Amino acid sequence: MATISPIHRTPSLKKEEIKKSWFVVDAEGKTLGRLCSSIAARLRGKHKPTFTPNQDCGDNIIVINAGKIKVTGRKNELKLYRHHSLYPGGLSEIPFKDLIKVNPERIIIEGVKGMLPKSKLGDKMISHCKVFAGTEHNLESQKPVKLEI
Repeated sequence: MATISPIHRTPSLKKEEIKKSWFVVDAEGKTLGRLCSSIAARLRGKHKPTFTPNQDCGDNIIVINAGKIKVTGRKNELKLYRHHSLYPGGLSEIPFKDLIKVNPERIIIEGVKGMLPKSKLGDKMISHCKVFAGTEHNLESQKPVKLEI
């Protein structure tokens, strides 16, 4: 029976050891689901060799041009975003084609949030994703690096 040497153990990071970076992602012309899954993996930190599932070890992501995101097939006409107020008859539905004109940031936030853990940790991770409808953002002081997805 072989023993595992301490050199080959997977590191379990502590909160003080986590290093976060800032990245800018341009959503213009990108497919919604593919972009959201890449962003969710970056927010979780799965691209890092020091990934720890129970820690927020992912990076901070800034998404620009959210209003120019693309969807495939007939999702432009058929996709619905639903919200319920928890009161009888409180279901609200808004189609994708209307939501992209009114609030395009919500489309990307909802897509990424669905791919993160459904826990307090997932809520904290989604707060590290900042989405902007246009090309301008107010986070230049963070010195974000352009990320090509």
